[in-house]
Amino acid sequence: MKRAAISRRTFVAMSGLGSVALAAAKKIPIGLELFSVRDALAKDLFGTVRAVAKMGYEVVEFYAPYASWTPAYAKDVRKLLDDLGIHCNSTHNNDDSFTAEGLPKAIELNQIIGSKNIIMASTARVSGIDGWKALGERMTKVCETLKPLGMGTGFHNHQTEWGGAVGQRPMDVLAASTPREFTLQLDVGTAVEAGADPVAWIHANPGRIRSVHCKDYGAGADRAYRVLFGEGDAPWAKIFEAAESVGGVEYYLIEQEGSRFPAIETAEKCLQAYKKIHA
Repeated sequence: MKRAAISRRTFVAMSGLGSVALAAAKKIPIGLELFSVRDALAKDLFGTVRAVAKMGYEVVEFYAPYASWTPAYAKDVRKLLDDLGIHCNSTHNNDDSFTAEGLPKAIELNQIIGSKNIIMASTARVSGIDGWKALGERMTKVCETLKPLGMGTGFHNHQTEWGGAVGQRPMDVLAASTPREFTLQLDVGTAVEAGADPVAWIHANPGRIRSVHCKDYGAGADRAYRVLFGEGDAPWAKIFEAAESVGGVEYYLIEQEGSRFPAIETAEKCLQAYKKIHA
């Protein structure tokens, strides 16, 4: 059978579309960082998670207060997630969850609710490059503890980690001081506020941006983090393309610190905007 000839130009065009097509074929779940609806969650966790699932969110991320749960309560939460058909892929944790006393409990609770990633969202004050190298060494040991359990860890950036020259920023030092399996959970809004380039960061750390906090930021009066997703200054189309072609993103998480609308309504509006922009 004679094979059809393909021109060099056609081959190059097809190759260029390959990564895009593959990214499109792999559906990236969209979730909600539950800090976005923290007041409602504190009053009625089960009702709030039901409302979030009803909106169409596929994933939720519990934040630091979950660490006070009992295993029995965590099992009730897992049943709720299973009944709703949604997942918890990661949790946000304070420094306490990474101590000798706190890590075993964090592991137990995360295993119960189905989370594979115990993400550090805040830590004690770190001083200088040596301090960030030390944190990297500490988190590398956490990686080694979690790996045999089929679990992982990572770090969620804030504004302060972007200070300094590229290559010497705390985030650069932390990335260089941790193994490839250590997740660099990208909070887009804080990176944009600090003047960092989220797209360049993704390209500089291929395969390590496994989850992205889709929080927007807008410069100017009465904007900041009160803008809804898609209303701020983040270049979302470029971020999504980089995250899916290079970054190794496994799921996205909407995060909102507040807006001109009530929190639950804000979460719904952000999801609607995400579907339009990501599509």
